[in-house]
Amino acid sequence: MLIAFDLLNIYYLPQYSPIIKQLKERGHKIQLVGYSSKNDVDSCNEILSQFDEEVIWVKDEKAAADLYQKNKPDWVFFGNKFDYLDEVHQYSKTAQLGHGIGPKPSYYHKSSTPMTVRFIEGSLRLEKIKHLYPNDNFVQVGFSKLDPIINGEEPGLDFVKLGLDPNKPTLLYAPTFNPSSLECFPDNWPQGFPEYNILIKAHSITLTRDQYTKQRAKLARWADFDNVYVAGNNELSLLPFMQNADILISEASSTLFEFAALDRPVIVCNFFKLKWSYRGIFKYRFHKRFGKDNVLYSDIGAHINDYKALRECVTQQLAHPEQYHAQRLQYTTDHVGPNDGKASERIVDYLETH
Repeated sequence: MLIAFDLLNIYYLPQYSPIIKQLKERGHKIQLVGYSSKNDVDSCNEILSQFDEEVIWVKDEKAAADLYQKNKPDWVFFGNKFDYLDEVHQYSKTAQLGHGIGPKPSYYHKSSTPMTVRFIEGSLRLEKIKHLYPNDNFVQVGFSKLDPIINGEEPGLDFVKLGLDPNKPTLLYAPTFNPSSLECFPDNWPQGFPEYNILIKAHSITLTRDQYTKQRAKLARWADFDNVYVAGNNELSLLPFMQNADILISEASSTLFEFAALDRPVIVCNFFKLKWSYRGIFKYRFHKRFGKDNVLYSDIGAHINDYKALRECVTQQLAHPEQYHAQRLQYTTDHVGPNDGKASERIVDYLETH
């Protein structure tokens, strides 16, 4: 079979990677289709070269649709909705696979354009999406992105090479770009945690979009501390950082679900900076976009209401990592799904039998 992966955003890759590996092992052909209007071609080509697969660049969705009609792949994977499905379905089947399991209503609404199949993670999400779209085809498989770390295939980071101390406990701070707690953290916050390694993995959009220059300035200041490593733009995958971390700190990122699935403690920041179009009289826009699902993280782990509470919370959670064990298991069942390292196998099995 020929399988195309639609890379509207380059940060979809960590979700696709284990599936691509499975497909290659079974002898199938792969095409990676990038969008030059949404991604930096040169830096992305450097990242994509690791796959040793055909890479094709298109300008936009219409150009992608024309490409799929011309090349006629057996399957096309999409990480979001696609406006030209009727054209693509003349020759190909389509699969939707979200790049994250976040709290935004867009997780569900991207199914408003029905594909041949959408692969779903947890049982609670499957139940809800079936209710919203009763006539569409959803198959629960789990979360393919986690397969390498669950299967022991993720080597993690080389702390010595990065100038960190392998004997220290390690904090992972993984803020999203909006709403983000990043700008609420002090410029010198690593100074208050000298006995820890601090890994910082910001969202790819923080690192690439012009409107997030202030967030990047914060990251640059933190990178100067000896106990800190800040991920670069080409480090797309969170898995190496998760592999080495003892605890995760975030606010509204689906990273919270992923790390909890490893049964390690998470700290949820209840504080974040909203962009101007979500503040004041425009706050209704924030509630409309994030909806009631924004409280999904209510009991996944410890919550803090401001930065000043972070140090005490880190100390307490690392001393008692079992505190939210039962909740993490439930969240994994509900949102991440089967956590056996075989999600990508199930996906490829489905493609081959359909």
